[in-house]
Amino acid sequence: MTVSADNPSELHATFDRLRADWRDNRPSVEQRRADLSRLRDRLRARMEEMCQAIDRDFGHRARHETLLGEGGVVLSEIDHTLAKLKHWVRPERRKAGWKLWPATAEVRFVPLGVVGIISPWNYPVNLALAPLVAAIAAGNHVYLKPSEHTPRTAEFLRSLLAEVFPETRVAVALGTAELSAAFSALPFDHLFFTGSTAVGRKVMAAAAENLTPVTLELGGKSPAIVGQAADLAKAAARIATGKFFNAGQTCIAPDYVLIPEGRRDAFVDLLKREIAARYRSKRGLDDYTSIINDGQYERLKRLIADAAARGHRVIPLFEGTEGTVARLRVLPPTLIVNPDRDSAVMGEEIFGPILPVIGYTSINTAIAYVLDRDRPLALYCFSRDKAEIEAVLSRVVAGGVCVNDTLYQFGCNDLPFGGVGASGMGHYHGRDGFLTFSKAMPVLRKLDPAPSDRVKPPYRGIADWVVRFLSR
Repeated sequence: MTVSADNPSELHATFDRLRADWRDNRPSVEQRRADLSRLRDRLRARMEEMCQAIDRDFGHRARHETLLGEGGVVLSEIDHTLAKLKHWVRPERRKAGWKLWPATAEVRFVPLGVVGIISPWNYPVNLALAPLVAAIAAGNHVYLKPSEHTPRTAEFLRSLLAEVFPETRVAVALGTAELSAAFSALPFDHLFFTGSTAVGRKVMAAAAENLTPVTLELGGKSPAIVGQAADLAKAAARIATGKFFNAGQTCIAPDYVLIPEGRRDAFVDLLKREIAARYRSKRGLDDYTSIINDGQYERLKRLIADAAARGHRVIPLFEGTEGTVARLRVLPPTLIVNPDRDSAVMGEEIFGPILPVIGYTSINTAIAYVLDRDRPLALYCFSRDKAEIEAVLSRVVAGGVCVNDTLYQFGCNDLPFGGVGASGMGHYHGRDGFLTFSKAMPVLRKLDPAPSDRVKPPYRGIADWVVRFLSR
């Protein structure tokens, strides 16, 4: 069964077992494929159990959002990996160059060893298993630390992985944030972290003590730029989906919208209609996810209160009794129109169902607004004008971009996913995940005759001529 850990000493013992077994029993490609196929089968068989565990951790999680955002994404990643893995592991031929003739050159993709994964609470299965799939595909052993904020889901992951892998190939550490700090300090061959920028800095600092390379999947304020030439109704509907899926608790959710001043009020009205159509009924409200815990719920309420205190236009998009809202931690989708740059809602990643809507005078001012901030994890651009789209894409650097929709870039298995600057470093998904958890090891095979047989001290005659010829 998979090992759980409740203290730092057990963390080290488990890590040592993973590393020793990897050295003696490095997984073959056939073993990796068998493991991933078995993981797919067991996850598929336990999908309902997964939904229930996540629902209990959130207080209420829309079942269809769990199926789409957790199970569906992981199954798709496994299927893509199984279809492509034999191709990914093949050595790549490279040119040795005439100066090294006769010789052949290739790059082999070899596993790193033991990979650590620290996963977050907002998509607790997806963001644990998707990087694990890539690490296993590359031939590594894995030590996973799920979030302490979703304890039932963490236990589900421990049980699921114990059915698939021996304890010396994949282990799960269950524990608090303090345990995460000790976990980060283990001498992994690669450490993968998904979470906040603030915690990411601490993880990177701890990993630096061992010179452990890191992949950081962080967050930030991801803008949606609605162009003058956008289809406003489609933009409103698709931004509503991206923002209010999982009640905004998505690292790539649109954090704020930039829209031409003259179209702002029409956009607000369209958002009102979208939310009314989706959530006005009891059945609709059942499909709206709760905020994960009291701390996050109160933080989001403070953002709204700050905006109201500043005199900003605050628009809740559906109503409920205060008792029901407090009991279920249901925070209504809320718009904040033209908030100040120094307002609380514009000073941090929102990570909830609050959407600032900000008017702009020209596409250049919208771009400048984004460029004045840290580089975002996601960028959304809505327009039917290719020149307007290109103006945005040619100037803004973001972790990933989706044009005329939201969130879909994450679901494309053949595109890398990752941040830039404050929103993260490194990539995963598909082949890019395989490469992240592999060492691209160059191999040169020198054939006879070898110039080094003659080019050696004393550098006279033919040796002198060869050195001067090769140095031209």
